[in-house]
Amino acid sequence: MPRRLIPFMPELYYHIYNRGNNRERIFFEPDNYLFFLKKIKEYLVPVSDILVYCLMPTHYHIVARIKQTSEILEISEVLDASKPKLSLVSTAMMKLSVSYVKAINKRFQRVGVLFQGQFQARPILTSKYLLNLCRYIHGNPVKDGIVADITQWQYSNYLEWIGERDGKLFDKAFIQDNFDTPDEYRKFVLEYLRSRQLPEDVQRTLNSLDTQP
Repeated sequence: MPRRLIPFMPELYYHIYNRGNNRERIFFEPDNYLFFLKKIKEYLVPVSDILVYCLMPTHYHIVARIKQTSEILEISEVLDASKPKLSLVSTAMMKLSVSYVKAINKRFQRVGVLFQGQFQARPILTSKYLLNLCRYIHGNPVKDGIVADITQWQYSNYLEWIGERDGKLFDKAFIQDNFDTPDEYRKFVLEYLRSRQLPEDVQRTLNSLDTQP
């Protein structure tokens, strides 16, 4: 059965995500996260701008803005350029997923599926929802109990958003358009996390982070 090509519209933001089959792990060691990010740069960046990403042990989230057709100047030769330009986003994600699964199966001498079916993608239609989705995704490592200090999770671009790491997979102009300072976004995320019913030790960590200059 052929894979479904999700229709993507230029200039719209999309929430792209998937998780492990049976909710199992998809990332097993640090190099796996780095390899996946490398594949995002190889396959997804040519057709979209990355706003947010967060790679979790059992799932991933990406928020991407689809480029105008005229912006897609150089498509990786592994993509099928004979397809309509907008379907190249679906093709890019499929290539990303397949290459990652092949690498993981080879690395751990495993067989079979890794992800729970095809990746999902939902259009983001309002700016309010977009901003709330950004902080939800960045807050995942704390919300899921992996770390108490959000800055300790290295596999998202939260550190780029708050100006503490010099990465390339984020949109600096978007941040500046929506927040006066990086610290304003930091407080926006911590406000969301404090509203969750998290363990007391995590709440104490959040409170201490909120008092930092």
